[in-house]
Amino acid sequence: MVNNTEDYPYNPTLEKKYKPLVIILSIVIPVVVAVLFGMPSVKGYDTSFLPPIYATINGITAFLLVLAVISIKNGNRKRHETLMKLAILCSLLFLVGYVIYHLTSDTTRYLSDGFDRYIYLIILFSHILLSIAVIPLVMITYLRGWAGNIEGHRKLAKITFPIWLYVAISGVVVYLMISPFYGLQG
Repeated sequence: MVNNTEDYPYNPTLEKKYKPLVIILSIVIPVVVAVLFGMPSVKGYDTSFLPPIYATINGITAFLLVLAVISIKNGNRKRHETLMKLAILCSLLFLVGYVIYHLTSDTTRYLSDGFDRYIYLIILFSHILLSIAVIPLVMITYLRGWAGNIEGHRKLAKITFPIWLYVAISGVVVYLMISPFYGLQG
């Protein structure tokens, strides 16, 4: 059963039309990012200013996600929709900054050998795995809402929201933990 309103009539053709694109992007984005890590960095560009920017964008994304949930719980669907579009835009901006930085910079290693290294690695690996998983979740959740499949949107959003929120917040935490080691490696 698809729950919709007059403002959001269900359009199953829209879901069917864009589902292949969601599948392709869900595979291509993580593969391209993984391939970038195997390539030598492009020298001659100073992009050291990017990590605090894209970490801030992650923080803004988390804030927007929380505001969007509050908006929909208060019945403000238009504000929810606007905030979610902004959260998606922030995630795209993050991805662009992240890719540019990692194309032009060597990998920064976490240099501590203490217990905090294990905490860092746990957060980093969970962040990476969930950031891969959240790509199709966000796109399918958005597509369902856009197509007017409100019931399907709500069901999936209950899974997507906490994962996306964790990815956004853990991205900030990873940055804060690794940032003291930027520039210390040759």
